[in-house]
Amino acid sequence: MRIYTRTGDDGTTGLLGPGRVFKDAARVEACGSVDELNAVLGVVRTLDLDGWLAAELATIQSRLFHVGAELAAVTPDGLAKLECIGDEDVAALERWIDRLDTELTPLTSFVLPGGSALGAELHVARAVCRRAERRTVALLRVEPIEVRLVRYLNRLGDLLFVMARCCNRRAGVPETEWPPRRP
Repeated sequence: MRIYTRTGDDGTTGLLGPGRVFKDAARVEACGSVDELNAVLGVVRTLDLDGWLAAELATIQSRLFHVGAELAAVTPDGLAKLECIGDEDVAALERWIDRLDTELTPLTSFVLPGGSALGAELHVARAVCRRAERRTVALLRVEPIEVRLVRYLNRLGDLLFVMARCCNRRAGVPETEWPPRRP
């Protein structure tokens, strides 16, 4: 099988279902943002040299493929053939947040993204996750999709923030609080 098919040279792409859509369609934008998030998490995994988050990140990357497939499914029949994100997936993210949060001091102000290389890249992943969430919400406003996908991405953004803070703490890198006024 060749990598290139030339079928997208006209600016369209295929999804999981009949027909083709333009590559800037809301559904494609949502799928692309989830794919970008998964790629950023691949970078995060390479920076997790101590394996602090290895199991969780592997699970998340796998689940993001399911999110992308659900977003790409354009018919109920296509969706019925998929393993879909469920409430248990959201609950798993919440358990990870709660477990990691026990290591952290409570926030008293916003923190600037950064810190260790791993922590900083987790902040990038969080920002990309929030974009994927926004693109999924935009799709939800124009086409029928399951709101649980938004819930999953919302909770994942929260988890990535907590992971960034936790990795910075474990690396001994202090967080930089955002001064609301000029220093």
